[in-house]
Amino acid sequence: MKKITIIGSGRVGSTIAYSLALQDIASEVVVLDIDEGRALGEALDIRQGLPYDSTCMVYAGNYNDAKGSDIVVITSGIARKPGQSRLDLINININIQKSIIPQITKYAPEAVYIIVSNPVDVLTYAFCRLSGIPESRVIGTGTILDTSRLRARLAEYCGVDPKNINAYVFGEHGDSSFIPWSIANVAQVPIEEFNRMSCIENRLTMPLNKEDIEQYIRGSGGKIIARKGATFYAISSNVCHICKAILCGTNSTLAVSTMMHGEYGIDDVCLSILRIVGHGGICGKVTPTLTEEEHIKLRHSADVLKGIIGSLDL
Repeated sequence: MKKITIIGSGRVGSTIAYSLALQDIASEVVVLDIDEGRALGEALDIRQGLPYDSTCMVYAGNYNDAKGSDIVVITSGIARKPGQSRLDLINININIQKSIIPQITKYAPEAVYIIVSNPVDVLTYAFCRLSGIPESRVIGTGTILDTSRLRARLAEYCGVDPKNINAYVFGEHGDSSFIPWSIANVAQVPIEEFNRMSCIENRLTMPLNKEDIEQYIRGSGGKIIARKGATFYAISSNVCHICKAILCGTNSTLAVSTMMHGEYGIDDVCLSILRIVGHGGICGKVTPTLTEEEHIKLRHSADVLKGIIGSLDL
């Protein structure tokens, strides 16, 4: 029996619940929300659609129902509005998190916690500092979404399956994120050499435009929010991927936000580099060699986040 509790039944939380149930990642999914009626409605809607596809049990509950959870996914908070940065959300969502922590950790002290709410890096740091949960069991989704967007975009450029692409976004899930191009490759071929070395029939190729790709990654979330009000399908897929790595113990290498302890000379901040995710949460780290320019960008991202953290009352 694998149990996942989701705090927050808005569009992100409910889509995660639906995706987890549909894929049979967990045998039990509990949905919690301060708006109990919304949580009940979402759980009922999901449950009624599962008989043909899944045996997962989905229901709305309270904090007491989180007992025995293997994973707790926190999506609660105010969603980003058109034109609003992730960092604008901080004061409101920090206070929401402060109210949640003592209640959920009381009933699920052994769970792995996945922080989804924005600004995710700051909230992941706050959760580490305020919750008492070991840092190895606190994971922010960080740049896993940016990385997913990057791989989708590079697949369009290269004309290959995104699963053949190994490229990541590092740093803050926000404006100071960056792509470490020096470690990006397609089928073990450095990304900049792939078009020259590959031969795919009837493929429309485009010259690699790094600036265009980086702008695409940074601007995708804002464009989606402006057009449909929120982003939830992609992040739901990403959260499911993290949950599978934890529950199945796959030891997957993922760009997720965790506490830094000297990696690349950075301490006391949460941001995304490569971590190994498996049973129990963070099982290890991978620190590929970066160029000096990439080091500078990573340190800048850390400094941006530290500047925000320093202004908080934690």
